Amino acid sequence: MSKRVLYLEDNEQNMYLVTFLLEKHGYTVIPATDGQEGIDRAAVEKPDLILLDIQLPRMDGHTVARNLRRNPDLAAIPIVAVTSYAMAGDREKALEAGCNGYIEKPINPDTFIQQVEQHLPKE
Repeated sequence: MSKRVLYLEDNEQNMYLVTFLLEKHGYTVIPATDGQEGIDRAAVEKPDLILLDIQLPRMDGHTVARNLRRNPDLAAIPIVAVTSYAMAGDREKALEAGCNGYIEKPINPDTFIQQVEQHLPKE
């Protein structure tokens, strides 16, 4: 059974690229385009991993991560921020909000899957 990745991203080009890369490597992608949709989909789908853009409509990624961590059914799911927020302190803010990792945009297609797999539970 393929690993299921919830990807919260409002930019169509980023959604397309990340979905393409993940599906090419055998992952199933569950898309969400805003924070509340992502929280709702996570509760229903219980993905193996959540990739989270920080700059989202309606609710930013930090708030999404905190909400996911407060839900006992979702708290153990790894969350990786995938964001263009790359200023000093941005990584720390994402980790403090509950993210397990941080990948800067623009992503590198050659190393992205390896970066993602570092956060997936080992079989």
